[in-house]
Amino acid sequence: MKNKRAVFFMAAMCLLMVLSPLLAIAKSRVTFVELGATWCTPCKLMQPVMRSLENRYGEQLKVIFYNVSAPEERSYAKQYGIRLIPTQVFLDESGREFFRHEGFFPEAEIDKLLKQRGMRPTN
Repeated sequence: MKNKRAVFFMAAMCLLMVLSPLLAIAKSRVTFVELGATWCTPCKLMQPVMRSLENRYGEQLKVIFYNVSAPEERSYAKQYGIRLIPTQVFLDESGREFFRHEGFFPEAEIDKLLKQRGMRPTN
């Protein structure tokens, strides 16, 4: 009986480890996808903006950065059809794009966009 419980517990923990990133996205009201490069100056300027927004909005906002100059992440440039970097793509709860911006995007402007979606900072 103890072995069955241990196996069940381990299976549940493994499942939780696999699904937890997906659950975080599912809980988010908005996913903010930043497509840029680590060598790009406007992209570098977006890094503190993304961290600040992620901290302020908590679980409401999922922030993802793709370094499209890296071979393993280059496919995201094609997937999102970007023309220049940085490009910010905002997705709703269903994963549908509802807004796109190219170039540096000031935090105050992103705040306005998120507030239009009914979001409020938690911190």
